[in-house]
Amino acid sequence: MDSDKMFHPSLSEALMKLDPEDGGKMMEYFQTHALLAREKAFLQASVREQKKLLVENGKLKKDIEELRDELRDKQRRRVAKALLSPNKSVGSAASPAAALPTPSADLKGGRKVTNGQKEDKKAALGATPTFDVSRLDLRVGRIVSVRRHPLATNLTVQDVDVGEKAPRPVVSKRWPDDLQPLTGSLAVLLCNVKACKVKGVASNARLLRCFRADGPVELLALPSGSNPGDRVTFLNYPGEPERELKAAQRVWDRVQPGLRVDGEGVANYKGCGFQVKGKGVCGAPSLTNCTIGCT
Repeated sequence: MDSDKMFHPSLSEALMKLDPEDGGKMMEYFQTHALLAREKAFLQASVREQKKLLVENGKLKKDIEELRDELRDKQRRRVAKALLSPNKSVGSAASPAAALPTPSADLKGGRKVTNGQKEDKKAALGATPTFDVSRLDLRVGRIVSVRRHPLATNLTVQDVDVGEKAPRPVVSKRWPDDLQPLTGSLAVLLCNVKACKVKGVASNARLLRCFRADGPVELLALPSGSNPGDRVTFLNYPGEPERELKAAQRVWDRVQPGLRVDGEGVANYKGCGFQVKGKGVCGAPSLTNCTIGCT
């Protein structure tokens, strides 16, 4: 059987409409996977051949998953761009956004559409990106050392162990007690921000602290038994974080206002606690009703 006939034509058309650039490549992956499955039926039932086929299928499955994630990311970026530029043409006639009304159709009875109607429009675009704490890679880290930034008196550089082969350098705002007292302390780090240089010094994560605008600043307190590399998760917001936050989507800026320490001293996102699975929740050593941010 010809590999092109293994799939219904509508599947190929749908993939090409979803992404004209990568739809063909996705179809090739599907066809290759189908051919491998077909060949498997004719292989002799030897242990060595079966193991070899399983390894090949595993690699192919991983490639397909990565391509699917890439297609989703592209779709998210396109949707975000369309939402931020409502007066510009969005996609081609084959695009899902082409079915949306023009800006003049956003008026109803001489009045602008409501927020609810705008949300309906976003839903019509398909994969509307979500902006919540599940997209952040928050991990427990231990501060190995702290030193002053060589070029900025208001900054410090921490080397933080987050369970990887080497500590991550983190540049943060300097506070009066930022040096020796912090060495050896546990902290919560935002680890999937893009690595950058701050006044010439590399910074590969951000340090979370709780603070008031006119008051003291504290590291978040971790539950007993927490270890470097432990994930900080949220019961009401499951899912795996992104490999790297997209700067253009400003995910951190959208999520940060929901990060707070409540009246009981518990760190939470919109009422859902910072949790180290099996060990407990994070909090503030002494502050209550305050902000959590990266400083």
